[in-house]
Amino acid sequence: MNQEDTDIFSQMLKGGTIKNDAPVMSKAWEIVFRTQKLLPALNNSTHIREMRERLSEIINNKIDDSTTIFVPFYTNFGHHIKLGKNVFINHACSFLDLGGITIEDEVQIGPKTNLITENHPIEPTKRKYLQLNAITIKKNAWIGAGVTILPGVTVGENSIIAAGAVVNKDVPPNTIFGGIPAKFIKNITTPKS
Repeated sequence: MNQEDTDIFSQMLKGGTIKNDAPVMSKAWEIVFRTQKLLPALNNSTHIREMRERLSEIINNKIDDSTTIFVPFYTNFGHHIKLGKNVFINHACSFLDLGGITIEDEVQIGPKTNLITENHPIEPTKRKYLQLNAITIKKNAWIGAGVTILPGVTVGENSIIAAGAVVNKDVPPNTIFGGIPAKFIKNITTPKS
């Protein structure tokens, strides 16, 4: 990978706006097209080991043997997904990861969850530009079925996002959030040892 490649990918992970016609975007599109070619093989996998191997190829990083992904699984890029250990991702999740998605250890993600790190400016003449902002899901968080997490959100350690929620702001650790947009429901108390 040359310096120009590294710069566009670093820029994506830093967040901010990238013009759709920026010459370096061609490097990103190469990965997008590669990923789209690899997805059918992932989604036709019939064994968890095969699913891990295929997704490891898409994200360009070996997935730990303790992590489980059920297909179908969708992503537009893949290279900016980081998965921890003992992660569980249920059926029909979609990760738009140009801006970066980090999922720490012990996270559970329900079916039909959408993690979206990409947006577009409001101004009509710039609407095809990309606005990128990373998503981080901290250790032991539980994301319910059908949740959508929007760009720039961090879900705190041990937190729960109720099914169907749309999360547009950070979620503190040890809390439950739900609704559209997601709002605080209650704190989670952890037993003392």
